[in-house]
Amino acid sequence: MTSAQPEKKKALAYRQTGQPDTLVNVGANVCFGAEKIVLIGGPCAVESQKQITDTARAVAEAGAVMLRGGAWKPRTSPYDFQGLKEEGLLMLAQARQETGLPIVTEVLDPRDVEKVGEVADMLQIGSRSVQNFPLLREVGISGKPVLLKRGMMTTIEEWLDAAEYVLAAGNSNVVLCERGIRTFDTALRNTLDVCAVAVLKHITHLPVIVDPSHAAGDFRYVVALARAAVAVGADGLLVESHWRPAEALSDANQSLTPGQFQELTTECRAVATAIGRTL
Repeated sequence: MTSAQPEKKKALAYRQTGQPDTLVNVGANVCFGAEKIVLIGGPCAVESQKQITDTARAVAEAGAVMLRGGAWKPRTSPYDFQGLKEEGLLMLAQARQETGLPIVTEVLDPRDVEKVGEVADMLQIGSRSVQNFPLLREVGISGKPVLLKRGMMTTIEEWLDAAEYVLAAGNSNVVLCERGIRTFDTALRNTLDVCAVAVLKHITHLPVIVDPSHAAGDFRYVVALARAAVAVGADGLLVESHWRPAEALSDANQSLTPGQFQELTTECRAVATAIGRTL
C-alpha cells in the first residue's frame, strides 16, 4: 500500500480566469504592471561613490525612476571583480539619498537576504540564481519586492516555478525579467526572447520587464531591443548605464553612456505612446 501523495496546490504564478494584473509597488512612486512603463538604469556594478552617484543623476535626468547596481557580483571567473559588497550597499544608499531613486540590487546568498533587504528597495535574483531554491524561499519570507531574472537556459515553465517558490512563501511582490537565453546563435551575447514576454502577459498576472543589455552584450543593439520590448508589452526596462563605460569593471561593452541612455528613453517613449502607454 502506497502512502497518499500530498495534494498539489493551485499554481500561484499562473493567471486564473478573470484575474487582473498584479501591481508591484516599490518605494513611494514606482509601480510595475500599471500603464506607465518602469525605466531602471544604472551600472552593472557599484565601483565608487562618485561612479554610482553620477550615473544615478544621469539616468534620473533621462527619465529613469529606479537605480540598479550590483554590490555583490556573480562572475564566471573567480578572478574577475566580485563587487564591493557591504561597502557597495552603503554607496547605493547614498546615491538614493541624493537622487531619490529607489534601488534594486542582487542578493546571492540566503544568509545575506536580511542584510541586503535593510538597504535595497527591491531584491534581484540573477539568472544564475533562478533555481537557488533556498534563496527563493528566503526572499519570499522577507516580503521585499523581488525582481526575478530568467536563467539563460530556463524554460518559461521553470521560470514560473521559480516565481512560485517566492509566492508560496507569502510574497506576492514578484516582477519577472526576461534577459535573453542561450541559443545556437553567437551574434549576440544572448537571444532576447520577445515571444516570452507576449506569452507571459497572457498566462501570468505578474509584471514582466526586459533587460536588453544582457541580451545584447553590445551597446550598439540595446536601444533597438528596448524598443522591441516596449512594443511587445513589457512593463519595464532594466538598462545598464555607466557615466564612463570604457572604465567599467564589468559589462563595459553593453553599458550605455548618459547620452545613449537619453536616446533610449526618447525612442522607447515614442513606442510607448504608439501603443497607449507612457514611459
